[in-house]
Amino acid sequence: MITIHYFTFGPFQENTYVLWDETKECVIIDPGNNSETENKQLSDFISQNKLKPLRLILTHAHIDHINGNKYVFDTYGLLPEVHQDDVFFLERHLATANMYGFMIDPSPMAKAYIKEGDTIQFGNSTLNTVHTPGHSPGSITFYNQAEGFMISGDVLFYGSIGRTDLPLGNYDDLISSIKTKLIPLGDTMKVYSGHGQPTNIGFEKMNNPFLV
Repeated sequence: MITIHYFTFGPFQENTYVLWDETKECVIIDPGNNSETENKQLSDFISQNKLKPLRLILTHAHIDHINGNKYVFDTYGLLPEVHQDDVFFLERHLATANMYGFMIDPSPMAKAYIKEGDTIQFGNSTLNTVHTPGHSPGSITFYNQAEGFMISGDVLFYGSIGRTDLPLGNYDDLISSIKTKLIPLGDTMKVYSGHGQPTNIGFEKMNNPFLV
């Protein structure tokens, strides 16, 4: 059984996820921590729960989802894993931070690339992956069908969808990703987004103005 915990970090109020099971092996998803206080909050939680970080995986590589990559690497020796189409954003991390006036340590480059159909294994648990471009070209959604949840990054939100006015965004691709990749996973599928509160597919089908 997978346990899900998330922190809301940084000025963008980004959700950083830690997932683990009974083995205590865990994965870190989208570390947005960007201060000593946030770094300590993440590492204290992992330590206090006796978790063993195994992989650092990214739904996508926009700045607010990767600011903690360097800290995770320095602390746990984990390099990020990301879809190849989002490497552009890893490479531009420092330049983007300078544009926003942030002081950051640039993200290390990816250890491996994640593609649709890959399985993320930790402990006795697995996450499946589906490529959901639109918010970014390399956006990936992680899900577990049996346990009924997905980590959607900035693809789908409670009552909204991800922005497509950022570099390499595409509105038509985003709507197609949601309708052809996420909605078929089922109405009861819980959606943990990159920002804001959790939701589920059934609610969004009925109420999301971009989908009804």
